[in-house]
Amino acid sequence: MHHRDLNHVALHVADVEASCRFYERVLCLRPMPRPAFTFPGAWFRLGSTQELHLIGGRAHDVHSGNRGNHYALLIDDMDAWEAHLRGVGVEFLPRRLRPDGALQIYVKDPDGHTIELCTAPVPPAP
Repeated sequence: MHHRDLNHVALHVADVEASCRFYERVLCLRPMPRPAFTFPGAWFRLGSTQELHLIGGRAHDVHSGNRGNHYALLIDDMDAWEAHLRGVGVEFLPRRLRPDGALQIYVKDPDGHTIELCTAPVPPAP
């Protein structure tokens, strides 16, 4: 018995349309088909096999932060992402260097969910 992969991350959001605009425009995620549930929501592709599921109707406060509840997206070019975020007018925490050599920044979606954008760790020298 084994876990094969992370399938999806689900987030409660107050305004599905506003969240969709953020995830498409700011994080450049691709929308994907969603089954005909009886509640509002939207699905997005995360990488090649994972998904982000937005579930509408959030009524409770969001408790999220860079050292608390968040999820991370592995990115390829930190300079390009920082320029993109500035270009679309989205604030983010300044770049940090992790002890393993990865770079990371954090943004918040319209509901206050924290998303980390990080590069891959630097392989140790031989």
